[in-house]
Amino acid sequence: MQMQDKITDKQLSDEQSREIAETIREELARRRISRQTLAEQAKLSLSTLEKVLGGRRPFTLATTVRLEQALGVSLRNSPVVAAPQAANDVAPDSLGSYAHRAVTWLEDVYVTLRPSFGDKDAIFAYRTEIVWESKVSSLVFREGDRTDAAYEHTGEVAVPHQSGFIYLVIIKHGQHRVITVSRPTVAGEMYGIISTLRAGPGSQLTPIAAPIAYVPLRNVPKPSLGRVGPEDANHALYRTHLRRTVEESFALFLTL
Repeated sequence: MQMQDKITDKQLSDEQSREIAETIREELARRRISRQTLAEQAKLSLSTLEKVLGGRRPFTLATTVRLEQALGVSLRNSPVVAAPQAANDVAPDSLGSYAHRAVTWLEDVYVTLRPSFGDKDAIFAYRTEIVWESKVSSLVFREGDRTDAAYEHTGEVAVPHQSGFIYLVIIKHGQHRVITVSRPTVAGEMYGIISTLRAGPGSQLTPIAAPIAYVPLRNVPKPSLGRVGPEDANHALYRTHLRRTVEESFALFLTL
């Protein structure tokens, strides 16, 4: 019994602990569950979970196994390989070869606005976070707080030098969704076009394009999320942002 306790209490290296903590934080964000919920599912104290995720205490094998069982994923599969700093700090050529330090101004949480595809008077609002992801060496975006949670997406962010625009791209099972937005204004807002598919009756899908706006969360004192109708206090503000996309020529929509 004592030998078993020593094995399960074995502390992982600092490098392994950092990798596991990062993976857990990503899983929490992706699944939108709290640390308290995870601690309860893993039968750990919240204090212990906070300490290992914050780097104040290394992971033990026993703690790691409990978290793996709670999350249903392996946290120790991939070997820890220290990559050169330059490789971790520069996005691939396909995304614009930008350095992390050159795009930190894009890292933020935004209220994302577009017209509702099902109600001509409503505006669809949800949260988008743009962060640097060291595992893929690029900016990524993660959507959340959508009323249609099944369509929440995570994708890559391209910042090419030539065009001066930013591209939020999702490629899933060969399907593409592309959002093209301007560089941020002085207030941090970005405006552009979303090109995607609209879900119709049954399995029917229709290509659709619409104006889209990314407004820093801090710019909206009491944000409304979901389908925002004319009766909502934020509807006029949201409509102003979407109209700005066209009225100030951030994007053009041509008709025959």
